[in-house]
Amino acid sequence: MIKVDIDKLSETELIDLNNRVVERLRFLSQMRTHSQMLDYKIERVTFHPDGHPPLVGIVTRYNRKTVTVITDSGQQWNVAPGLLRRADSNEPTVTDNAKVVRLKRE
Repeated sequence: MIKVDIDKLSETELIDLNNRVVERLRFLSQMRTHSQMLDYKIERVTFHPDGHPPLVGIVTRYNRKTVTVITDSGQQWNVAPGLLRRADSNEPTVTDNAKVVRLKRE
């Protein structure tokens, strides 16, 4: 590990160092989010948004920081991957006014 004596850096060098540290932290966060996204292919997931009961839906799209989930009731949510978990096959779902039709698998 390289030690940097920041007391000897000029203001310009400190600003440059700060920008590089912030960019590196942003990159590490994006990589962590991307890794979490890869855990969820197009499959059923569940999440619990504030002020709502737990929702179950299907991952339909990967965005930069979130994944798009279409719930069983047809709502679209953009959810951070860290808040998702795989839905059990017997997970209770809200199907009132459902716009999603389940097809039998053969």
